[in-house]
Amino acid sequence: MDVGSNSRVQAVNETGLQHIPKEYMQPPDLRPNLADRCFSSAQVPLVDLLNFDSNNIDTIRNGVGRACREWGVFQIINHGVPTRLLDEMRDNGRNFFESPVEEKLKYACTFGSAASEGYGSRMLVKEDQVLDWRDYFDHHTQPISRTNPNRWPHNPPSYRETVQEYSEQMKLLAQRLLAVISESIGLQAFYIQEVIGEPYQNITISYYPPCPQPELALGLQAHSDMGAITLLIQDEVGGLQVLKDGLWITVQPLRDAIVVNLGDQTQIVSNGTYKSAEHRAVVNAQKARISVATFYDPSKQTRICPAPELITKDSPPCYREVIYGDYVSAWYTKGPRGKTNIHELAINN
Repeated sequence: MDVGSNSRVQAVNETGLQHIPKEYMQPPDLRPNLADRCFSSAQVPLVDLLNFDSNNIDTIRNGVGRACREWGVFQIINHGVPTRLLDEMRDNGRNFFESPVEEKLKYACTFGSAASEGYGSRMLVKEDQVLDWRDYFDHHTQPISRTNPNRWPHNPPSYRETVQEYSEQMKLLAQRLLAVISESIGLQAFYIQEVIGEPYQNITISYYPPCPQPELALGLQAHSDMGAITLLIQDEVGGLQVLKDGLWITVQPLRDAIVVNLGDQTQIVSNGTYKSAEHRAVVNAQKARISVATFYDPSKQTRICPAPELITKDSPPCYREVIYGDYVSAWYTKGPRGKTNIHELAINN
């Protein structure tokens, strides 16, 4: 069975096939069942933000800094975002993907345009890329000048209002976290935010259908996020894994928690002290999975380089300066490739 480039995975799965199309088969060395590398005994750090209580800021800063140094990914609780809103966003995604295909296709994104807004399945423009076992709906939510809620679903009636409220909450949370991250590495609280400038925010709801051969496919191939910081919520099914010391660690779902992924640009600004997290999504044969990722990124014109305050004789710059738009173009053209994209900016000191 050949799959057209504009097919949705949910529709492919609903044909009742017993074997996945070859377009979704990962190379043997990338398949999640090989080498028995899926472990959950280690735990991704859980950081209590204590609602950013100023009396506990040292404790918060130390916990965040340790997680950024050792993992590049962590879960947060007591973050200030209402659990009610987290549930509503998950429900929005589930309701949309459970709606009739004719309704979903009203919001289809433009194929061949990287990261275009709307309902899609294929993110990359690279023609020979193995496809992810995932459909998505991408919303452009910040700045307001690029936001058009008319492009978003209108069922349930609260959908657009919920996305807008969630966008504002995630923007505030990202800014507060970046302030803590800046201070934890010895920079002024506003430093990373000033580097980013006017942030570009996308909210992507991902839907991972049941997969008849989950040992051959990936919901998302291994990659690190391009931008500054990503805030993600997942449902109870789970499937997010992060690479730590050569092992894939499952991020256990917590209803009230938000997963924080450091992006490549934060790794560059920190001069490599903090690492972006390489991660992937695995799928299963029984249950569909929903996740909601909020990407908080620089504008395409922004220049990113290691913070001069972190450069010393003993700690020379580790990365070349990059224009963020060029970095994004390379990512979408070449594919995720684990962390190869940021490694290509490294200076061999």
